[in-house]
Parts: sequence; structure tokens; C-alpha cells
Amino acid sequence: MTTISTSAANLSLTPKAQTEREKLSGAAKQFEAIFVRQMLSAARASNFGDDDVFGKMDQTFVQMRDDRFAEIASQTGALGFARQIENHLAALLPQGTTPEGGA
Repeated sequence: MTTISTSAANLSLTPKAQTEREKLSGAAKQFEAIFVRQMLSAARASNFGDDDVFGKMDQTFVQMRDDRFAEIASQTGALGFARQIENHLAALLPQGTTPEGGA
């Protein structure tokens, strides 16, 4: 039988306070997801002469798929928009809020 040891210091019901840089990173990722959603929406709205380009998929499913793709792209950094936004805006943060070594 395996014993699992826990310490009271590791267990906490209160969320860890985020630094300004962590908040900025989260906001940049959310912005990238919104931007990707808008790009996908605009691409779907374009008409290339074929009314049934994407098959007979339900519009709700298409939107849900695009939303999920946008979330994944922003969280993984696949497009890099969030990283660029974060790096640019990090220069505006007060001194001492950027991580050691710079990003």
C-alpha cells in the first residue's frame, strides 16, 4: 500500500494571486482567441461561388468548432499573436513585474 503524504502548505482552497505579468498573459491569450474567431467568421462569410463549401454541417456545430480551434490556438501559442501582444505590453508594466531573464 502506498502512503500519500500531504502538507497543509500545499493544500489551499484560495486561488494563488496572479502577478501583473500573468494577468497580461491571460488577457493576451483571450484577445488572440477573439481575433482568431473573427478571422474564421470572416472566412466563412466569404462566398467563392459554391453555396455548400463546408458541406451540410449545422451552423451551430461550425461555430462551436471554430470557437474550440480559436481557444486551442491561443493556448498553445500556435499563431504567436498572444506572445507578441504580451511582450509589447509588458514594457508598459511597472518595473519588477516582468520575470527574470525577460520574455
